[in-house]
Parts: sequence; structure tokens; C-alpha cells
Amino acid sequence: MPQRYNGAVDFALSEHAEAEMTRRQIPMAWVKSTMRAPEQIVQGTQNRGVYQSRIVADGRTYLLRLVVEDWRQPPVIVTVYRTSKIEKYWRES
Repeated sequence: MPQRYNGAVDFALSEHAEAEMTRRQIPMAWVKSTMRAPEQIVQGTQNRGVYQSRIVADGRTYLLRLVVEDWRQPPVIVTVYRTSKIEKYWRES
């Protein structure tokens, strides 16, 4: 059962997303910030959106990617990860 988070944005985290945040050491603040104001939203698979924002951690820039079922109410974050391969995922307008 997804857990709901309220604040500036209302969303739910799947159990998988919560586990991956812990395993990958991704703070909730990064997730909330990206849900509130993603730098970019790209089309994912299975009718999911991928919300992405660049973050700086340990002196390096990463791309935080949230796979979101944004058609659900509230939107459900299915998984979350960060990558250093920004060029691979970033879409130029």
C-alpha cells in the first residue's frame, strides 16, 4: 500500500520506491523538491512520467529521476534513482 505524503505537493510512494530511497540514500527533500518543481518531465514506459531534476551531492552533479504514475490520484512514485549519466536522459527542447 503506497504511503501518502502531504506538503506543497500530495503524492504517494510505492513500497519499492521507499526501499530504493533507503538503499540508494536519496533524501525525501530531493524527492519533494523534484515533485514540486521538476526541471523536466519526459515520457516513460507504461504511461508513466519521469520527473527529473539535477542535484548536487558530494561535489558532483547527478540527475534525480522519479518514475511516476501521474495519472493516479494522488500521483504514485513507482521508483526513484540518481544517475551521473545526465546526457543520456536529459532531453533538449
